[in-house]
Formats: sequence, C-alpha cells, structure tokens
Amino acid sequence: MKFNWGTGLVIGMLSFMSFILYFVITMSTDQKYSYDLVIEDYYKHEMNLQGAIDATENSNQLETPVTGTKTEAGYLIAFPENLDPKAITGSVFLYRPSARQLDFDMPIRLSSSNLLIPDKRLVGGRWNITITWEYEGKNYRFEDEITY
Repeated sequence: MKFNWGTGLVIGMLSFMSFILYFVITMSTDQKYSYDLVIEDYYKHEMNLQGAIDATENSNQLETPVTGTKTEAGYLIAFPENLDPKAITGSVFLYRPSARQLDFDMPIRLSSSNLLIPDKRLVGGRWNITITWEYEGKNYRFEDEITY
C-alpha cells in the first residue's frame, strides 16, 4: 500500500476528530467536571427581585455597613453596633459557584453584633455570601463575593 498526501490528510482529520470527541465525552460524563452555575427555581427567585432591591437599598442607608473579615477562627460578619443584636433575625447563605454540595444556609442568632462562620464550614476558594435580615420590621440584604 502506498502512503500519499490524501491518505495522510484523512488520517490527520480522523485523529483530530477523535481527539476532540474524546474530550467532549470526558467532560460530559465525568462527575468531577460537573459544575452547577445556576440556582434551582430560577423564575421563582426572580419574582422576589424587587424585595431584594429594596432590602439592599435599606442596607446601603445604614450608618455603619455590614462588614466581613477572614479570621483564624473563620469568617466574621460584623453588624452595625447601633442595632440591638437580639432583635436581628434572618439568615446567611453561602453559595459556592464551583460545588453545589458545599452551599449552606445558617440562621442569624446574635448575642453581640458579630456572627462567626466557623473555619471548618468553609473550604478555600470563592464564595458568594448573601445575608438577609430583618430589624424592627424592615428588611435588609447584604451581598458580597469573598475568597476564603
């Protein structure tokens, strides 16, 4: 059998197509490449958008904003000190864009103006944190992207 340029071209094209097909199948079927980048009930979530906008505006009007800092014990969220911590109710939601199974929600129970998210709950990397709380009948919301 004689090997000419046409045969080489066909072999090259088949090799390239096999190479691409291998990566497409690998990325589609392997669970370690599975990323959940959207939330469930997307449309239901969007219906509450105006309430979230109003709550964010309420947070922006606070004298002292909510802040978060990384400490050795975990991630420390500081609420305004001029508010009564026992009257603050709500939740903290941490969303991990690259791993849905790491997402968690924790209620806000304060005895002081600080809330600590323990270090053992947070894996290193990027997190989206959403704090929604109510104080004296008014809703507040704080969102931030953190790298832990």
